[in-house]
Amino acid sequence: MVDTASSAAGNRDKGRALDLKDILRKARLRLLRMHFESGVGHIGGNLSCLDILLTLHHRVMGDDDQFVLSKGHAAGALYVTLWSLGRLTEEQLLTFHRDHTKLAGHPIPQGIPDIPFAIGSLGHGLGLAAGLALGRKLRGQPGRVFCLLSDGEWNEGSNWESLTFIAHRCLREVTLLVDLNGLQGFGSTVQVANLGSLANKLREFGVEVREVDGHDTDAIEQALKKPPTDRPLALVARTIKGHGVSFMENKMEWHYLPMTAEQYQMAVEEASRL
Repeated sequence: MVDTASSAAGNRDKGRALDLKDILRKARLRLLRMHFESGVGHIGGNLSCLDILLTLHHRVMGDDDQFVLSKGHAAGALYVTLWSLGRLTEEQLLTFHRDHTKLAGHPIPQGIPDIPFAIGSLGHGLGLAAGLALGRKLRGQPGRVFCLLSDGEWNEGSNWESLTFIAHRCLREVTLLVDLNGLQGFGSTVQVANLGSLANKLREFGVEVREVDGHDTDAIEQALKKPPTDRPLALVARTIKGHGVSFMENKMEWHYLPMTAEQYQMAVEEASRL
């Protein structure tokens, strides 16, 4: 006899997976187009965190939650995520990095509710997220504050100060998301300032760490939805810089380079097949 309830649940899960895969494909293509048309670089670090951002916003966050982008050079990935939710329009995306735009190369607070702070220099986002979380805790307000950081950003001492504060105040309201792609502006994170195991260092500061494949949307969703312990949570997501575009993957130069017309066409062809 067929278990109709289990069958229906399985079909819903498959539908959700297909829906998210389609959302990812469309957002990846729109991200590539946006960066190509504006002649802007930083595409590698945008592609490494796009799966995280889309899974978080489409599958995890609720109406009471807030998001802070600390790795501000991934602004494009945030913009296309908000576009995929209908919170930014196609017309707004066309102004990316243009004069008088609300969608600057690093986020600025220009009347977009989903962007509460200006984020430029690295190392500032976690402290801001901690402040939002403390405010929620003191007021007894529901919801979580999610903060996305790069791995190279942990060279900034301000992050460790913020982490000390979060652990000391047991701010379970804040969740760290680390895009661990292994590359930063001047080389690999090991070459520039080797921190060893970032996950282990975070654990030493008293937070719970969950490690996942940062391109496995199911793993990201499950790790973030799993009931929290009595400590703040850090999700360390192993990612690939330039994910989905073979000539960009794990290449430091795609921290900076804009795409030529030929490279853009190659990137679109590859991204369309994911």
